[in-house]
Amino acid sequence: MLLGYLLGAIPFGLLLARWFGAGDLRAIGSGNIGATNVLRTGRKGLAAATLLLDAAKGTLAVVLAEWLFPGHGPFAAATAFLGHCYPVWLGFRGGKGVATMLGVVLALHWPSALVFAVVWLGLLALLRISSVAGMTACISAPVSAAWFGQFDLVLLLLGMAAVALWKHRENLGRLLDGTEPRVGSRKGG
Repeated sequence: MLLGYLLGAIPFGLLLARWFGAGDLRAIGSGNIGATNVLRTGRKGLAAATLLLDAAKGTLAVVLAEWLFPGHGPFAAATAFLGHCYPVWLGFRGGKGVATMLGVVLALHWPSALVFAVVWLGLLALLRISSVAGMTACISAPVSAAWFGQFDLVLLLLGMAAVALWKHRENLGRLLDGTEPRVGSRKGG
């Protein structure tokens, strides 16, 4: 569980932005450390790398746990996700967990990850509202796990989706107010 948390807590968006001269993400746009906020720096490559690395750390945590301690992948999934959302070295102020959740779902049950990715990318392309796409994708994970008969994963994925929705609470307020920015706009969110 500790290994999962420590992998999840690596703030790739913050580190990449610093290393490549894009500044401190916590002072840009929404102040979040995830890929959408990295995109606000105008560095599409860094945003893509952040998304891939945040997903990869979730996958790696589950794969390593299963290799070292068979049957403990779901525990590593939960702690990697929580590590991303609440990293100790950033005062427990981390990302919203969407990419890391995709990574853990990929390692736990790839068909549900495929549904997650299609929902996320499809809504992002259609609406250009990152928060709507991410939240809906997170909600799709427990639904698709149940659809595929993976009932042992449903409660875990429901918990992760609930945390992701909580982390998006400011976005939900802006959505209700009609002020949530679209991907490509200059406003923070």
